[in-house]
Amino acid sequence: MLDTLPRPARKRRMALTEAHVTRVFREVPETDDHRPGMTLLTEDDKRAIARDLVAELGDAPFWLFAYGSLIWNPAFEFAEARRATAHGWKRDFCIHLDGWRGTPEQPGLMLALSPGGSCVGMAYRMPDDDREERMFRLVEREMGFHEHLRWLKFLNLRGGGESFRALTFYCTPPEAPQRLHLPLDEQAKRIALACGPKGANVEYLFNTVSHLEDSGIHDSYLWRMQKLVAAEIDALDA
Repeated sequence: MLDTLPRPARKRRMALTEAHVTRVFREVPETDDHRPGMTLLTEDDKRAIARDLVAELGDAPFWLFAYGSLIWNPAFEFAEARRATAHGWKRDFCIHLDGWRGTPEQPGLMLALSPGGSCVGMAYRMPDDDREERMFRLVEREMGFHEHLRWLKFLNLRGGGESFRALTFYCTPPEAPQRLHLPLDEQAKRIALACGPKGANVEYLFNTVSHLEDSGIHDSYLWRMQKLVAAEIDALDA
């Protein structure tokens, strides 16, 4: 079983550094995860979702497509990992975040996939045993509310010389009510300043970009974003 991936040497020097993350980090206490207009999933709900997703898979291999934190913090076993491309989707800091890595007073942004372009990420093939329990653990980690069901998709990927389907989380349609259409400078301001119970918003950006680069994956949008966010944080000391 593969549990780590060889990382080529990073070829680009990031403007955003761990020092930037430390500069803006602050402790934020845990709060009740209640959001107006959204309905929390119960454990029974999550198990039912897992059963339905496994049934939709049928006899096909169980692939998961990762484009953000699941690359640098997968927290699951996998039998195979390969670089793969999702055509018609792109990374986008587009989801309003007033918890997790943000607060209502200083909201951040969550990374998702938006329609358009293409996205290179990592595809993980899950072991064949205990598929329903493995699916449940993914749903438990990634989904908190019924409304997230609308953002689950099986994407057609291309990687390793073949095409295959993979589950991914948070593919947001343009009309999703939580989805924002902010200019890049406004995205950068939010990410630079927001912190929540799970840490600084900028830490998520730093981990995602650095691990993508270490894996030989360059995302021009995220690369520009890390430069803008670094400049925002540097300006705090000016």
